[in-house]
Amino acid sequence: MWHPGSCSCAGKTVVITGASAGVGRASALEFARRGANVALIARDAAALDDVAAQVRAHHVKALSLPLDVSDADAVEAAAQRVESELGPIDVWINNAMLTVFSPVTRITPAEFERVTQVTYLGYVWGTMAALRRMLPRNRGTIVQVGSALAYRSIPLQSAYCGAKHAIHGFTDALRCELLHERSRVHLTMVQMPALNTPQFDWAENHMPHAPQPVAPVYQPEVAARAIAWAATHRRREVYVGTSTMKAILANKLAPGWLDRYLGRTGYQSQQREEPADPHARANLWEPVPGAHRTHGPFDDMAKARSAALWLDTHRSIAFAGALALAAIAWRGRARK
Repeated sequence: MWHPGSCSCAGKTVVITGASAGVGRASALEFARRGANVALIARDAAALDDVAAQVRAHHVKALSLPLDVSDADAVEAAAQRVESELGPIDVWINNAMLTVFSPVTRITPAEFERVTQVTYLGYVWGTMAALRRMLPRNRGTIVQVGSALAYRSIPLQSAYCGAKHAIHGFTDALRCELLHERSRVHLTMVQMPALNTPQFDWAENHMPHAPQPVAPVYQPEVAARAIAWAATHRRREVYVGTSTMKAILANKLAPGWLDRYLGRTGYQSQQREEPADPHARANLWEPVPGAHRTHGPFDDMAKARSAALWLDTHRSIAFAGALALAAIAWRGRARK
């Protein structure tokens, strides 16, 4: 039997939503490199086929499942097909997302509802589909791809921040229920920093300038490695990047100060210098054909590694190193 603590994913079945681009695409390739068979869920069939071909290049199986995660019946049918064609689901990763860059007063009710249906309820439907299969077997891992924004909201992304907060609350409630049932199904959440994904080229935008992530920015492969680690270790949450840790800690210590700071800086920091293209296509209602890739347009500023993530995933080594440094310092003082 495979356990979440195992480093190998060889021959296991992993389902990834939002797998056509960005973090989902990078995660599919990360798990394929680790030997897992990967089921890919997103709306754009052509983009999924492209990812599937890259996954199969690692000599593992890939299954493309074009659907909208806001459709609970479609998600359930996809889970049934995964188990019939790839085998029992070992890991389910909820990652699909939509956002709107806009003040609340300019977002339509339909836009707000759409973001919520995909970015929040899509996670709920995916989690429920996974649980229907994992609970009877008493094994499996569900990974919720979260964000620092699940703890600390920012202006211009109220619908997305609300959805991430909702995912956090839903996940904590479910975790308590799994503990009550003494279930071996593991539930974890990976809180992400700003990432260089294509969302900033195709997100719905009501601002005068094109959107951008708030620095520091990390490459999607950093997120993918964190997701793979979370899927194979029994950690409640994983924080990616020092910016995530700082945002969560600062919000606990001084939320009012952060409100004022983000009120002053949050608009400018999320907009590029160039004006928004009035003819740019957005992916809120339909996918944007031909634009699916792993990286966004910010390669020149994105970090390929995260020291904070390494420390978080190597706590025993980091603790031992800290003890050794403390011992050296103590000896040095003792000799004086």
